[in-house]
Parts: sequence; C-alpha cells; structure tokens
Amino acid sequence: QRHWNNAIAVFCSHIFKKNRDLTKAWKGKTDQLLRVDEHDFTMRPAFGGPAIPVGVDVQVESLDSISEVDMDFTMTLYLRHYWKDERLSFPSTNNKSMTFDGRLVKKIWVPDVFFVHSKRSFIHDTTTDNIMLRVFPDGHVLYSMRVTVTAMCNMDFSHFPLDSQTCSLELESYAYTDEDLMLYWKNGNESLKTDEKISLSQFLIQKFHTTSRLAFYSSTGWYNRLYINFTLRRHIFFFLLQTYFPATLMVMLSWVSFWIDRRAVPARVSLGITTVLTMSTIITGVNASMPRVSYIKAVDIYLWVSFVFVFLSVLEYAAVNYLTTVQERKERKLRERFSCSCGIPHSKTMMLDGNYSESDANSLAGYTRNQMVPEEEKPEKMVVHLAMSNESNSSRKRGLKGHVGLRIIQNTHAIDKYSRLIFPGTYIFFNLIYWSVFS
Repeated sequence: QRHWNNAIAVFCSHIFKKNRDLTKAWKGKTDQLLRVDEHDFTMRPAFGGPAIPVGVDVQVESLDSISEVDMDFTMTLYLRHYWKDERLSFPSTNNKSMTFDGRLVKKIWVPDVFFVHSKRSFIHDTTTDNIMLRVFPDGHVLYSMRVTVTAMCNMDFSHFPLDSQTCSLELESYAYTDEDLMLYWKNGNESLKTDEKISLSQFLIQKFHTTSRLAFYSSTGWYNRLYINFTLRRHIFFFLLQTYFPATLMVMLSWVSFWIDRRAVPARVSLGITTVLTMSTIITGVNASMPRVSYIKAVDIYLWVSFVFVFLSVLEYAAVNYLTTVQERKERKLRERFSCSCGIPHSKTMMLDGNYSESDANSLAGYTRNQMVPEEEKPEKMVVHLAMSNESNSSRKRGLKGHVGLRIIQNTHAIDKYSRLIFPGTYIFFNLIYWSVFS
C-alpha cells in the first residue's frame, strides 16, 4: 500500500509540473527582465543629464470633418513615440522585442505629449485601450496609440467659396522644456503617412507636410512643437449649383420686365418684387451656414451686386412709370388746349397707338397736318386733333401717308430700350472681373 501511494504521488507530481500555469513563471521572468520595481519611473530617463530625444511619427487614418461655423476639424490618427530608456533594457540572445498593452504604460515613464489648441480628444478604447508598447533589449521603446482629436483651425473666408484653407495639428510636451525633452520628427517629412482613401465632401486635400519650431511661454520657457499641416481646396461645383446659378438666373429674370409693356403694371411690379425676395432668401441661406465674420466674403460681393441689379430693375420701372405719368399729364393739357381752339370747324379727337390697321389710317384722310399734335410731343398713345376739310379723298389719303406714321409712338419707353443693353452688358463685365480676381 505504501509503494502504491508513492507511485500515485509521483504520477500526480509529474502531471502538475507538465500542466502548470506558464504565465506565472513568465510574469516573474518579465519583472526580472524589465526591473520595473527597481527604478523610479516618475523621472525621465537620464534625469539631470542632457535632453532626451523623443522621435514622433504619425499615420493619419481619417480626416472626419471640417466645420466652418466652429472653425475646427476632426482627425483620427496613429501617434507613435520613439525614445530610449536604459532602465528597460534586458538581456536577450535573439534580440527580439517584447510587446505589451496599455497596462504596462501606467508603470513606466512615457512622454507627456498633448495637442495644442485641441477642443476634444480621446484614445479609442473598444474593445480595449488602443495602446501598444514595444520594448527592445537595448532599451529602445515604441509607444503607439490611436487618437481622435478635434482641434481649432483659423480659417480665412475672404475668398469663400473660392478659397483654400491651411490647418495644423500641433504636438508639444506639456511639462518638459527643450532642456529636458527634445521632440522631433523621426524621419522628417517621411514621418507623416496618410491613408489613400481619405476624402472630404466639400474639400480636396492638396497636401500634408510637417514642420517644427520652438514655442515660448513667459512663465515656463521654451518648448519643442511639432506641426502636422494640411492644405484643403474647396470644391466649387456645389456652390455653383446652389448659389451662383440661382442668383444669376434671378438677375436675368429681372431683365424680362424691360420687354413687357409699360402699361402692364401688375406684371412688371410682381416680377420685380419676386426677384428681390428670392435674392434675399439666397443671401440669408448662404449666411446661415457661415460664421459671423466681420469682413466681406467673395460670395457676399457676388450676391449683393446681383441683388443691386435686381433692385435697380425695379427702380427702372418706377422711373418709366413716373415719366409716363408726366407725359400723359402734358398730353392731357395739349388735348384740352386744342379742343378749345377757335376757328377749327368740326374738330375731332382720336386716340392712336402703335398698332393700327390700314382701315384706321384711311379713316383719317382729309385732316390737315397743321392741326395735329406738334412734332416734339411724343406720347405713348398719340392724341391726334383733326379738323374736317373739304378736300377730295385722294388728297386726304396722300397727306395721311406722309405724316401720320411719324406721330405714332410705340409702347416702349426710351429707358427700357437703353436698359436692355446697359443691364446685361454691365453684369457680364462684372462677372468677368469677379471670376478673374477670385478664381
């Protein structure tokens, strides 16, 4: 029985050694290799010596949005840091690195890089914290994280929507000055990589590039600052369809009133008011989606000049209507004066407009020329004062053909005739100057 019990014990011991938890043994081995508990990682590497160089490279995953109203942008990127901490060096026969997740980051020293002028930022944590730490045997460390940041971008809208915007994402150490930490791009411009699928609905991404410089704070000193610069060119086709074409069509629609009879007051007034209100709606809609800047934008110049053209077309008809009223007043006085003249037997008054038939002309035969309205009076509908004569019908017809046509004025005022040429010509000239300057 004793030998049997010993055999069972040996067998169980063999099974236990074979299936023991290897992570416990590796945990002790890791502590021994990295010696995390033997050093004070609250201080930077080589504390008291020269500044520790920390290289940075970035891979931009997406440029999520650009907001003109808030003047900011949102970007998701992989931020990687490279430095050497001899306190983390460990012996290795194959020179292989060890990779850890975010749990070890809390136990060692890492650079305190933050985003300057950022409004919101966070490290992704689904399904776990998106943090990676890789330690090499000689003490070199790679620290990588996936971050989404919303940062401020000072935009200039003086050429909107024909503008280009340059925005920057700035990185800097929060606590360590350039005497303690030297932040630099690891591979120059090659330190910035972008995804080829990055695209925006309203912008064309022209280029990404990196820069660096020193930033000074009066209370704390000089700091190394890294810049991720990108230039955006706005797509103009959307604004051509939504803003420029409707505004141009409204201006052209206001010119239709120049070809409408000046007696058609409801038609010309309603057309002018409609175009004015439509232009006001377009201007309000554009400004509603833009920040309230204190300077004039390019689109404001185009819309307000278009609005002025539409408004002047309304004033043009007001001038035509007023001058027509003045003409009719003079016409009425002449009619009253000729109707009361002495020595004109069987006087007769007739109204003729520009559309008269041959029968109307023949019916005027026999009236003398000197009894008509004087040559300088040009009413819209000519008032002809005619006196009966005893001449033959043939004489009357010959006198009418030579003089009646000269005294019938068309229904178009002279201002309308000039406006048909001046308004389109001036607007075309304005467009040539506008697009040559801003495009």
